[in-house]
Amino acid sequence: MKLLFKLTAGLLLAVFLYLGVTFIQVWTAARRDDARSAQAIVVLGTAQYNGQPSPVLKARLDHAVALWERKLAPVIVVTGGRAPGDKFTEATASANYLLAKGVPDADVLREVSGTSSWQSLAAAANFLRDRDITKVLLVSDPFHSYRINAMADELGLDGHSSPTRTSPIAGTTEAKYLVRETVAVAVGRVIGFRREADVHQKVGGGGA
Repeated sequence: MKLLFKLTAGLLLAVFLYLGVTFIQVWTAARRDDARSAQAIVVLGTAQYNGQPSPVLKARLDHAVALWERKLAPVIVVTGGRAPGDKFTEATASANYLLAKGVPDADVLREVSGTSSWQSLAAAANFLRDRDITKVLLVSDPFHSYRINAMADELGLDGHSSPTRTSPIAGTTEAKYLVRETVAVAVGRVIGFRREADVHQKVGGGGA
């Protein structure tokens, strides 16, 4: 009985330490900007409302435009499919916003099928490789940085995160996302991020 108790206590301590280290890694990545020259800027999609980017998506797109204007990459890839009942995909709403900001249509590539970060990155990776593009800047919210970097690596992309700093997700809401990301990263490193995304969707997570 004492041996079982010690083994259980040891296992719980190991899990606690693993989650603690993972949280620190996720938190540290959220505060780092790895903006550098790349072949493409990939914007992770999120909610749009009847063709208009949500405030969170708008913050990501504005940051992508700033990176493009700095000539860090020649093209911007917008991602995200259509939620049930929506008339527009996240990618279409994003592309229209970029065009209104002065980004030429030729500099905007669209991934319109993904309903999760993994699906969007996987689909984008496929058509980017067809164009011999593997070096990308990943734009999302800060809390998302570590996981999308890990996803990009699993997909064979040389990805570096440059998160927006103007997202309305902040304070206690951001803290909740950091905890969620910690769990997702902890699981993804064990079973793979493709499988983690499948599990996340099956339990109703969806989205980013």
